[in-house]
Formats: sequence, structure tokens, C-alpha cells
Amino acid sequence: MLLLELFAAAKSGMPHPAKVVSQIRVLEGVEAARGLKAATQFKHPPLQGLWHQHYLEDGLASMAQNIRKGIDKFGLPWVNQKIADAKLSGEERYFTEADVTQISHDATASNWERLINNEALTGEWLIFAKHEGKNYYLSLGKHDSGDELLRARIDTICLHQFAFLKDILIG
Repeated sequence: MLLLELFAAAKSGMPHPAKVVSQIRVLEGVEAARGLKAATQFKHPPLQGLWHQHYLEDGLASMAQNIRKGIDKFGLPWVNQKIADAKLSGEERYFTEADVTQISHDATASNWERLINNEALTGEWLIFAKHEGKNYYLSLGKHDSGDELLRARIDTICLHQFAFLKDILIG
């Protein structure tokens, strides 16, 4: 199923297959991680028992998702420092037009760098199973795909190819 999804992605341009393959190379120890969250196991049915590794999609939606995550996680340190400095000085200060560039840089580029440094970038999913010390790459998924739909596709297509999945999948 994954090969068909990558072929479709190559034809449509989304997601770029090289980004998915790069994450497979990371999981196989052939390539260094590049700031994305480490692979984790799904905790709840219907995907419980399987694993997912994030890959970074192209486009504004993916970038916006990570910028929002960075702001939620790290805030705006430059702004907070300016506020703290103003409080310490006892002066009433205002943000200027010139500050807008620094504020937007802190919210976007600086938070992006913080996420990379913390290996916390998020993206969509490369779904795989672990069996007898090997990774078996099954499918792609999105946060909003619906776990039931992803599981149904895996059951329909992957269970025939990888019989051990019956023992791994819960629910």
C-alpha cells in the first residue's frame, strides 16, 4: 500500500515521496534525524500496536501547524524579554513599527529553529509495524484522516501481505 501511495504522491506532488523515504532512511539508521519528533507507538485503538514517524510535508498548512506548535511550546521570548526589560526600567514602553519584524521573526523562524533543536517538528504520518527487530512500512496517514479509516485500509490491504499484523494490532 505504501508503494502505491508514494507513486500517487509522485504523480500529484503531495507529499513529496523523497521526504517519506528520507524518514524511512532515518528509521533504518542510514540517515541522521533532521529535527522531527522520534517515532512513537500509537497508544489507542484502532491503530494501537502500530508505530508512526512524522514526515514534513511541503506547503503552508504544514508550516503553519509547526509555527503554531512553536508558539504554544516556546511562546515569544523576544517579546517577553522586552516586556520584562520595560517592567525593570519602570518606564512605559510601546512596541514600535520597527519591532514588528523582530516579533514576526521570533514567532516564525526562531520558533522553527527551537523545534528543530528540540527534535519536535511535527508532520503527517508514516505508519509502520515492528516485528522481529525489523520495520515494516505500511501506509501514510494524516492527523485528520481518521484512525478508523487508516485501520480499515491496513486491514484490507496489509493483513494479507503481513500475517503477523494480526498479532500486533489491537482492537
